[in-house]
Amino acid sequence: MRRIYFLVPSIGVTRRVVDELLLARVEEKHIHVIAKRGTPLEELPEASLLQKSDFIPAVQQGMALGGSTGVLAGLVAVVLPPASTVVAGGILLATALAGAGIGAWVSGLVGMSVGNRRIKEFEDAIEAGHFLVLADVPSDRVDEIEERVKQHLPEVEIESTEPKIPAFP
Repeated sequence: MRRIYFLVPSIGVTRRVVDELLLARVEEKHIHVIAKRGTPLEELPEASLLQKSDFIPAVQQGMALGGSTGVLAGLVAVVLPPASTVVAGGILLATALAGAGIGAWVSGLVGMSVGNRRIKEFEDAIEAGHFLVLADVPSDRVDEIEERVKQHLPEVEIESTEPKIPAFP
């Protein structure tokens, strides 16, 4: 799956973009709309906290950093004299898993409080009253969907396409 970013000038055009995406058989659960705080989106699919925050990248980074730290701590524990070879593998595995878990948990908490880095570049436009539509589409349909939206709605700016999106956006 890849995420396409559409910058849309008004709520009426946003409705038409969402309708085009639905006609292109993009499921509603894969369409997310972000607007200025306090703007009523009516029946449009609003982006959740997972799309608006840096939660998923933060968890991934925390898991990697915590796991690495856990492995280092496990290696230090293995070097200590009382550790035997059988116990050493268990210690190494346990510290790596504990480090990854704690790292993911702490980073996830921090990531929830930080705005999405990708969306930050659109903050000025959103504050000016524009709408940002995020569409998660299969990689092989990106060009087809972008062309369909351009053809039917020339006033919509297709800003960018992420190379991939997380497994559970």
